[in-house]
Amino acid sequence: MPRTLTILSGAGSGTATPPEFLSIWEQLNNPDFNPVQFDGFRKQAGLNSFTLTPKQWIEMTHARGIVAKPGRYGGTYAHKDIAFEFAS
Repeated sequence: MPRTLTILSGAGSGTATPPEFLSIWEQLNNPDFNPVQFDGFRKQAGLNSFTLTPKQWIEMTHARGIVAKPGRYGGTYAHKDIAFEFAS
């Protein structure tokens, strides 16, 4: 059964730190990052029906800090700075 990491969710996320951290990290480390698209996500994040998967995040913002690989040995991988933030 496939599992999904949700980056932004309107349903009980409890904190805005991970999405804000991702945006800041991308702005500092990725010249191709699209912060305008992130602002649109942030406005929708308060809705209970809103979720944002890693694949959507990568495609829409041109993110480099998170990598989503499909397939049997795939998964969602992050730069160590991002991984430590999500783990803490």
